[in-house]
Amino acid sequence: METPKALKYTKTDEWIKVDGDEATVGISDYAQDQLSDIVYVELLVDEDDTVTKGDGIATIESVKAAADVNAPVSGTILAINEDLEDAPEKLNSDPYQSGWLIKMKLDDPSELDDLMSAEDYEAYNEEREA
Repeated sequence: METPKALKYTKTDEWIKVDGDEATVGISDYAQDQLSDIVYVELLVDEDDTVTKGDGIATIESVKAAADVNAPVSGTILAINEDLEDAPEKLNSDPYQSGWLIKMKLDDPSELDDLMSAEDYEAYNEEREA
């Protein structure tokens, strides 16, 4: 499973890629693997919405289960990936590129300090598998 080193991760399997005061958010390769074949994505936010760390930003449905996706940090939504409405399988095939969910402007970059590095996230996933 892929865990890009440049990203930060949450215990609820979201990833965040930070570029200055903006960030892209999606679900990890581990998450999409656990869900299996993703058949539906509902984005719960719109551009210009403000979210607080932990707020729901999407619901993902697969052939196995449904999962909520939460904002890993607080901020303002800059863009949503509308392509996922017609092609939810992008979350399975390319979770870190074309499968992104939202782009946001960070309110408080210090919230990133609470997230896991790729190494910590991999170790966390190994613990869950044990």
